[in-house]
Amino acid sequence: MQYLEKIGKKAKRAFEDLKSIDQKRVKKVLDNYNTNLLKNKSRIIRENLKDVKNVKRKHLIDRLILDSKRIDNIRDAINEIAKFKNPIGKVLEEWERPNKLRIKKVTTPIGIIGVIYESRPNVTADVAALSLKSGNCCILRGGSEALNSNKLLANIFRETLQKNNVNKDCVQFIDKKNRKVVDHLLAKMSRYIDVIVPRGGKGLVTKVQKFSSVHVIGHLEGLCHIFVDKSANLKTAKKIIINAKMRRTSICGAVETLLIEEKALKSHGVEIINSLKKSGCEVRVDNKINKFFNNRLKLAKEKDWKTEYLDAIISIKSVKNVQEGVNHILKYGTMHTDCIITNNTKNAKIFLDGVNSSIAMHNVSTQFADGGEFGFGGEIGISTNKLPPRGPVGINQLTSYKYIVSGGGIIRP
Repeated sequence: MQYLEKIGKKAKRAFEDLKSIDQKRVKKVLDNYNTNLLKNKSRIIRENLKDVKNVKRKHLIDRLILDSKRIDNIRDAINEIAKFKNPIGKVLEEWERPNKLRIKKVTTPIGIIGVIYESRPNVTADVAALSLKSGNCCILRGGSEALNSNKLLANIFRETLQKNNVNKDCVQFIDKKNRKVVDHLLAKMSRYIDVIVPRGGKGLVTKVQKFSSVHVIGHLEGLCHIFVDKSANLKTAKKIIINAKMRRTSICGAVETLLIEEKALKSHGVEIINSLKKSGCEVRVDNKINKFFNNRLKLAKEKDWKTEYLDAIISIKSVKNVQEGVNHILKYGTMHTDCIITNNTKNAKIFLDGVNSSIAMHNVSTQFADGGEFGFGGEIGISTNKLPPRGPVGINQLTSYKYIVSGGGIIRP
């Protein structure tokens, strides 16, 4: 596909050009982009409204909306990213061998990052800024439902690059809706792209992991869990669970399954479930829990334990103890974010050591699963891979490294 080949070649040239751009100019680009987002705020909102009006999958609307507050949030993230120290050229380790061989492990950019994502236009700005700050170039392919918003945000960034004498092809946006573009991007672009990051539903991530000919930083669906034991403070538990589910139901850090220790069903479970119902959340429970409600609640099915609702729905299960809770998460979880609410330090340790999540939490809302909240400024995604990087992927996770070896004419005997 000539269109993508052209994009790939431009990205390669831009990456080489970027090596000569100092951090002072990078900061200027990001500061100017921040100003340009403010100047173009009403225009961005207008373009976004076109996308919102055209969207067919209604559950995507919350992720898609760009209002004044959300644009301010994007600007705050850009501002944070601009302040970070240069992550490139950092000496991670250094040592000297007995033969006087000196070895340094030094950070380098990854190269060209391909990001395929759905719904969220803020990803366009976050990825562009994070890539530039970490010395990388990016090729963006957003979902068709956010085409107008994404295109404008990318174009504003490219114009800002150009005005600061930086190759505008450091950031490129694929504006073709043809799905064959994604197939070609995955299978035929390994000469140009160093890593692919999918951000979207299970179908997208599975496709990328199956067909990509380059390394994938996997962002699997966020099937997040919270486990509550009998030692938990009830007021704290209610506050955390309502926030984790209802603050924003459409984000990947929203809790989808609640696990309650059997001994806490009467003391904690009933009140927690009533609080969820009052907040407008649909609850789906197992038989044991339903008995406390005269069997009036909707019963959860096997499918519910595997479902990322992205809506005001939660599945709730009773478990014997913390280990059974961990076992449920190991069986059904997606290695995203899982939390325990407890005042029992032994149970907390069993849970935090036992789950395989990229983010394991104790007495914290799962909605904190976010690069901005981790102090990363923003994120390219949350990696659920077992190999690094894991969790929120910010500028320091967008680096690789090389070994620099030096000596005074040493030869190996």
